[in-house]
Amino acid sequence: MLETTPTPGDTSWFTRGRFGLFIHWGLYAMGARHEWLQHHEEIPAEQYEQRYFARFDPDLYDPEAWADAAAAAGMTYVVVTTKHHEGFCLWDSDLTDYKAPNTPAGRDLIGPLVDAFRSRGLRIGFYHSLIDWHHPDYLVDPYVGPYRNLPDDERQRMNASRDQSRYADYLHGQTRELLTRYGPIDIMWFDFSFPGRGPEGKGRDAWRSDELYRLVRELQPNIVLNDRLDLPDGWDVKTPEQYQPTDWLRVDGQPVVWEACQTFSGSWGYHRDEASWKSVPMLVRMLVDSVSKGGNMLLNVGPTARGEFDPRALDRLTGLGRWMKHHDRSIYDCTRGPDAFAPPQDCRLTYNPETHRLYVHVFAWPFKHLHLPGFAGRVVYAQLLHDGSELKMREALPQQAGTTQTAGDAGTLTLELPVACPDVAVPVIELFLSG
Repeated sequence: MLETTPTPGDTSWFTRGRFGLFIHWGLYAMGARHEWLQHHEEIPAEQYEQRYFARFDPDLYDPEAWADAAAAAGMTYVVVTTKHHEGFCLWDSDLTDYKAPNTPAGRDLIGPLVDAFRSRGLRIGFYHSLIDWHHPDYLVDPYVGPYRNLPDDERQRMNASRDQSRYADYLHGQTRELLTRYGPIDIMWFDFSFPGRGPEGKGRDAWRSDELYRLVRELQPNIVLNDRLDLPDGWDVKTPEQYQPTDWLRVDGQPVVWEACQTFSGSWGYHRDEASWKSVPMLVRMLVDSVSKGGNMLLNVGPTARGEFDPRALDRLTGLGRWMKHHDRSIYDCTRGPDAFAPPQDCRLTYNPETHRLYVHVFAWPFKHLHLPGFAGRVVYAQLLHDGSELKMREALPQQAGTTQTAGDAGTLTLELPVACPDVAVPVIELFLSG
């Protein structure tokens, strides 16, 4: 079994729970056309604030309903945006007026969410943007944000009165608030550094990342920290975004803790007109694929401006929960299969080292038989996981008269399957291993 490189944060619970909920919510939900709309449409901060801030009124916000939906879907942790790149804060920060209590929302929106999710046993994570297109000391640059296409002299004029170090003080102060007001926080998810973009790119120096890292570890020593502070060693988990890695992620050749960050469609914030939503079977396959490579999946919901998960999100979460109800033991506490077992075509393997059970997730249902090369003599019992029904096993299939076809070499185990594919998003076979 592969063992990951040890890190300061406690990832033991993280690699057991495997499935988390990402929540992107802010003023951009009102625009309903991508959380980067201020960047894409080059909306100045003053105009953006005038358009949305005084009208932000999530009157249907019910964090208890959000937590119920996540728990029913089988998720074990949540990461919520406290502040995205637009600079708007969902809690009652002492360091800014640009916050939810000063809108018609009239209150801290983070505290009730923490309480609701925590009461259902989910771990709590905070996403916090390093970037801030609203703060008066944040240096504007030609790479990201609403001012990126300004002429150089105009950008320099704006920056003449700005001080990135004062902004870093603000960033650190808000981090302190978040990590001291809500009890134990399990994940701190900063986003993001871009030092390689060019001479005005922002990395560890812009955020004073070394100092920020020490602050986080001082306040919450066991917290799981993501990898976007531009520090070579200042992280616990790698976060590939919007793609599935081809294998267990490695750094300097060593396997690391990781999670695939994915959306239902293309955007993270609420996007009313987006139509490329993934199906429940595809989302299940993505979750399985992550765990089969030793990783987690963090799946995002972008609530509406009125504070609800929209029907498309609830439909997918319900479908995921229906599958997880019968198959969660192939996900929780599982990891990549032992090297001695290679997945057959169109399948993924997960393995629980404590129960010594191997799970074959069948992405394409074969006709009547599933051949498992190298499995012979290593399996004592096989069953379909969704209903616990036995599958007969054979070391080899008899040859049909007049043919020379075989089921494989002597090391192949063959399972007899029902002809009809089970009515589940992804069928799973549970193998009880010998020894």
